Amino acid sequence: MAAFTIAAGTGNWFSALALGVTLLKCLLIPTYHSTDFEVHRNWLAITHSLPISQWYYEATSEWTLDYPPFFAWFEYILSHVAKYFDQEMLNVRNLNYSSSRTLLFQRFSVIFMDVLFVYAVHECCKCIDGKKVGKELTEKPKFILSVLLMWNFGLLIVDHIHFQYNGFLFGLMLLSIARLFQKRHMEGAFFFAVLLHFKHIYLYVAPAYGVYLLRSYCFTANKPDGSVRWNSFSFVRVISLGLVVFLVSALSLGPFLALPSIFCLWFKPQGPRGFLRCLTLCALSSFMFGWHVHEKAILLAILPMSLLSVQKAGDASIFLILTTTGHYSLFPLLFTAPELPIKILLMLLFTIYSISSLKTLFRKEKPLFNWMETFYLLGLGPLEVCCEFVFPFTSWKVKYPFLPLLLTSVYCAVGITYAWFKLYVSVLIDPPVGKTKKQ
Repeated sequence: MAAFTIAAGTGNWFSALALGVTLLKCLLIPTYHSTDFEVHRNWLAITHSLPISQWYYEATSEWTLDYPPFFAWFEYILSHVAKYFDQEMLNVRNLNYSSSRTLLFQRFSVIFMDVLFVYAVHECCKCIDGKKVGKELTEKPKFILSVLLMWNFGLLIVDHIHFQYNGFLFGLMLLSIARLFQKRHMEGAFFFAVLLHFKHIYLYVAPAYGVYLLRSYCFTANKPDGSVRWNSFSFVRVISLGLVVFLVSALSLGPFLALPSIFCLWFKPQGPRGFLRCLTLCALSSFMFGWHVHEKAILLAILPMSLLSVQKAGDASIFLILTTTGHYSLFPLLFTAPELPIKILLMLLFTIYSISSLKTLFRKEKPLFNWMETFYLLGLGPLEVCCEFVFPFTSWKVKYPFLPLLLTSVYCAVGITYAWFKLYVSVLIDPPVGKTKKQ
C-alpha cells in the first residue's frame, strides 16, 4: 500500500502496475508450455524459410499456418529477430525443437508485444467516468480497471504459461473500443479491421462493431425519443468506413442467440456502453457454441466486460460471476503438478482483489451478490479440492479418468450461462439513451 501511495504522489502508479506484472511474467518463463509453443515455433520457421507462396501450403508439421495474413507477417518479422537467438528454431524440419534460447526468445516476444496491451489499457482508462472517485488510490475506478485488465488471471496463464500471443491482439481490440468511446470512429474501425486480419476468432464480435458504427457514425442525428433520424444518413461516412468492415460484419453475424442484442443496439441505442455490452454478448454467445473447441475464447468476453464493471454495480456483479467462473474453466489447460500452486495462487489473488475492489467501489449500493450467487461461487472451492486432491486417490481415477473435467465443465457452464442470461436481460430492459444530436 505504501508503494502505491508513493506512486500516486508521483503520478506513476500505472507504470508501477505495468512494471509489476511484467516482472511476474518474467518469473513464469520456466513454467510448463503447451503444444502452442511448437505451433508458433513452426510458424516462425515457415515464414522465415519459405517463399510467401508456400506459407499456407507447408505441411511438414501437423501445425500448419492457419491464421490470417497479418499474423503470418507478424511471425515473419519475429523470425528475423529469432535468428539471432537460435538459428535452428527456424528450420522447418526441426519438429518439436526446443532449446533454452528458443524458450527465452518466444517467452520474451510475448512479453514485449504486451506493450500494445498496456497502451490500450491506458487509453481505456481515459474513457472511464470519474464520478466514483474514492479518497484512496486503490478505490479509484481507473486504478481498479488497470488491475483487472493488466493483471487478468486468464490472460496471464494462457499467454505466459500455456503460451499464446493474445495480449497484443486484445490490445488491438481494447484500443478500437477506446477509440469508439472517444468518438474517433474511423480509428476504431481501422484497429478492428486490422485485428480481424490477425486472428479470425474476433469475427464473433464483428456484428456489434458493424451495427454500432452504422447507427452511431453513419447516421448523424437522432429524434428526441432516441430513435434514428433516417434522413441524417451520410453516404460519405459509409464509404469512408470501407467495404471491409461492412462485408466482414455481414458475413459473420454469429449464432442466432446474439441477434436480439444486435436488435437492441439499433432500436435502443445506449451509446458506447451499449455497444460494449452487445460486444460482450456476441462474444459469450459464440463461446457457448464452441466451448470445448476453443475454451480460451472466454477471454474475449471477460476483458471487454472489465470496462463495464467499474461503471455500474449491476455490470460489476455480472463481471465477477463471469470472470471467476470463466477463469476457473481454464484450469484444465494447466494440468501438470508444478503449475498447480501457481494457478491456484494467481486466481485467488485476482479473484479476491476483483471482488474486494468492486465491493468498495459500489459500497453505497446494494450487495453485488445474492445468497444463491454467493453459494455458487463458494462452491468452486470444494470442486477444486475434489478434482485435484481427492479424486486422484480414489478408484474412480482409472475407471472414470475424465470425471474431473466433466464436473469442472458442467459447473462452470452453469455460471457462465447465468452471467450471459443476466447480462442479456439487462440489455433488453434498460431504457435507450435519448439524444437529439450525435456528438
